[in-house]
This record gives sequence, structure tokens and C-alpha cells, in this order.
Amino acid sequence: MLEAVLLALLAMSIVAVELRDLLYAVILLGTADLLAAVAFYLMAAPDIALTQAAVTAGLTVFIFLIVIGKTRRLEHGG
Repeated sequence: MLEAVLLALLAMSIVAVELRDLLYAVILLGTADLLAAVAFYLMAAPDIALTQAAVTAGLTVFIFLIVIGKTRRLEHGG
């Protein structure tokens, strides 16, 4: 079970880095952070899992979404 969660975490992280759309990348990284929290829980560290879910998957994603919302999108034709 832990190996499957870690493999999904790796796959989501790679896809998030390769995405061109920042909004989708932030959403995927938030999902990857939740998978990291699940991995910590499976390794019998529920306190770390709770912190991981609250801070990185919750607060950090929220801050990134606010910042992305305040920026303009520059489209390149071609």
C-alpha cells in the first residue's frame, strides 16, 4: 500500500512540474501533498500527516492560488 501511494506521489509531482498551466500544477501539487500525508499516516506518524495535510496541502495551496489569481496571464501566439 505504501509503495503504491509513493508511486502515485512521484507520478503526480512529475506531471505537475511538466504542466504549462500554473493553476493545474498547483492543484496537482496539493494532491501530491495529500498523498504525502497519507504516506506519513501509513508509516505510523499521524502527527506529521496532520501537519503535512494542513500546512502544505491546505495553506500553501491556498496562498499559491491567491498569488496566481493576482497575476496577469501572458499569452504567446505561435
